[in-house]
Amino acid sequence: MSFVEIVRTAIGNAFRSKLRTTLTVLAIFVGAFTLTLTNGVGTGITNYIDSQVSSLGATDIIMISQASLTEGGAFGASASGPTEYDPDKAVVAGQMGSQFAALTNADLAAIRGVAGILSVEPLRVVSPDYIGSAGGKKYELTVNPSPAGARVALLAGTGFTADGTAPELLLAAAYVEPLGFADPGAAVGATLTIGVSDVFGQKHEVEARVAGVQEDTIFAFGMIISEGLTEALYAAQTAGLPAAAAEIYPVAVARFSPTASAAQVKEIKTALEAADYSGRTVADQLGAVNTVINGIVGVLNAFAVIALIAASFGIINTLLMSVQERTREIGLMKAMGMGRSRIFALFTTEAVVIGFLGSAIGSGIAIALGTVISTVLADGPLKDLAGLRVLEFNPVSVVVVILIVMLLAFLSGTLPAARAARLDPIEALRYE
Repeated sequence: MSFVEIVRTAIGNAFRSKLRTTLTVLAIFVGAFTLTLTNGVGTGITNYIDSQVSSLGATDIIMISQASLTEGGAFGASASGPTEYDPDKAVVAGQMGSQFAALTNADLAAIRGVAGILSVEPLRVVSPDYIGSAGGKKYELTVNPSPAGARVALLAGTGFTADGTAPELLLAAAYVEPLGFADPGAAVGATLTIGVSDVFGQKHEVEARVAGVQEDTIFAFGMIISEGLTEALYAAQTAGLPAAAAEIYPVAVARFSPTASAAQVKEIKTALEAADYSGRTVADQLGAVNTVINGIVGVLNAFAVIALIAASFGIINTLLMSVQERTREIGLMKAMGMGRSRIFALFTTEAVVIGFLGSAIGSGIAIALGTVISTVLADGPLKDLAGLRVLEFNPVSVVVVILIVMLLAFLSGTLPAARAARLDPIEALRYE
């Protein structure tokens, strides 16, 4: 019996007991369906995050800071004990009473000397009070200083001027109507007023031009402002402070070559660590997000695998019943010269056929249903996050799922197949 004949015969034998085979296929279907969907979620969200990072144009940026300062015994303290006091170290306050070592102009000069660093600028933190239009209402806002060269998806406008020194901002879409604009296009070019308080409580106002209206994305947190507007707000916020107090920064933004390899980026980080600095790229900052996503997908995949293992017992039961029902037939095939290996191949092929049917149907329905769900979400609740497809299906991943299920089905079929192959032909022919 040739390989083609074995496959043809196995397909026919698999459906001798249609009800039993159908129930086994449905059990496999559940596991394959779940595996395909969970992999689709992981692929969809990961692709969206990667596309957003790529669209930012920030792949050559590294955020540099100094180590945190914590009291002995507090979380984050090293096992060796508290950090020794350094009277020359600048410190900024964080949340919940924590303190963080700040960067000074001397630190910026030291960072510029690190091999591989092309440029470095301080990322000034500003906390404006409100934003408003002339004669209109004022609204609270959070700003996000944007590193030079970062790209942002826009609903209207062309973005900041080339050198970024003009006081400009990218208006969040949610502010368009409240500030009195009919649509995003009407807001472009308008002048808005931003209020900020200095450390003495004195109010200051800075005017800024709307250079564009930003599209809602997972990175659209806070109003994005130009370098020029950041400098103007920071100058107002630190008015009256001595230079030593004003010229400290929690973070600096450094640039390296866009063509730098992963090994070269790692060398830059190592050099920064040797100089007591910490460097994190955008990919590093999103690493935790991807880890969480992969963890969730992994847990869901584990449940799918459990379902597949349960289904494998169904395959074993189906084939054992088939061997018992076809004992005399197996004996006749052996009497006609079919060897053990052919008998074994016949029954394991039946198992693989059942596994293929369950996985192919499960994956196919998962893709169809997932595509519909993803489209509904993209056009409904998630329409503000342009480009987000919660479920995306990688053909390679789908094929891998089907092959894994078929392998599991083959392994499940080895026990019944071995039993059939060991049958004595004379005893099998006498079986009633």
